Amino acid sequence: MPTFTALTTLMGEDAANALAEAIEKMEPEPTGVGVFEIEDDSGLWEVGAYFLEPPNSALLDVLAMAFDAKPFALSELPEIDWVAKVRRELSPVEAGRFFVFGSHDADKVPADKIALQIEATVAFGTGHHGTTLGCLRAFDRLYEGGFRPAKVADIGAGTAVLAMAAASVLPEALVIASDIDEVAVDVAVANVAINHLEGRIECLEAAGFGHPRLAEAAPFDLVFANILKGPLIQLAPPMAAHLAKDGLIILSGLLVVQAEAVTAAYVAADFTPVSRDDIGEWSTLVLRRN
Repeated sequence: MPTFTALTTLMGEDAANALAEAIEKMEPEPTGVGVFEIEDDSGLWEVGAYFLEPPNSALLDVLAMAFDAKPFALSELPEIDWVAKVRRELSPVEAGRFFVFGSHDADKVPADKIALQIEATVAFGTGHHGTTLGCLRAFDRLYEGGFRPAKVADIGAGTAVLAMAAASVLPEALVIASDIDEVAVDVAVANVAINHLEGRIECLEAAGFGHPRLAEAAPFDLVFANILKGPLIQLAPPMAAHLAKDGLIILSGLLVVQAEAVTAAYVAADFTPVSRDDIGEWSTLVLRRN
C-alpha cells in the first residue's frame, strides 16, 4: 500500500504546532503528523503529514494560506522495505580502530579492527552519518593519546554505537547509554546483546541527565552527546554538573554553522574547547571541563 506525504514550512514553533493540530482533524485522517525545527537558525519549522489515501489537496491549500505556510508539497511513496533497502545501501564504516557494519557485511570485518555490529533500525546512529562518524573518530584519537576514562555516559545514545565503542576498549569502565525514546533504548539493548557486551553497558530511558542512575554514577570522565543544537545548548549547565574536573565531552548532531553557538554555550558553562572536526555539513566538538 502506498503512503502519501504532505510537507510544508513556516515561521515559528507555535504556528507550526497549530497547523499540525489542524491537519490532524482532516478527512481522510493522517496516520501521523510531525513538527520539526529546521536546524539552520532560519526560524523555519517543517510540518509533515502521512496518509494512507490521497489527502484533500484543496483543504491543504487553505490551511497553508491560513497559517502563512508555503504550499504543501504532495508526493506518493511506493511500498518499500526500508530496512532491507538501508541494509543494501549502507557499506561498512571505518573510524580509526573501529569498524561499524551490518550483519550482511560480517564477512568484511578486518582482523585488526574492533568490530561493532549495528543493524538498520528506526533509531539513528549506524556510524555512517557524519555526526556519529565524527564522534567515533574523536574518541579514537583521544584513546590513541592515552585517555582512559573510568566512567562514560552516552546521552541520546540511539543505537548505542558510541557507548559500545567505549565499552569495547575500556573493559573496566562504567558505561551508561541513555535515550529519551523508549524504542531507541530497546534498540540499544538489542545491539549491546548482538555485540556480546551484556553487563558492560547500562541502557536507560532518560531525558538528558534526568535519571537517578546518572546522578548516582556521576561525575563522569567522558560524556558523548550526539543530539541537536537546541538540546545541546540546554544541556551545558547539567553537563558541567555531571562531569568530573578535567573530564571531556564529545558533542555532535550540529551543523557547521551551529558549532560556534554551541561552543559559546559550553565556554559559558566553564568548558574549554579542545578540538573541532567538520565532516561535510556536520561538526563534532571536544571540550574539557575546567
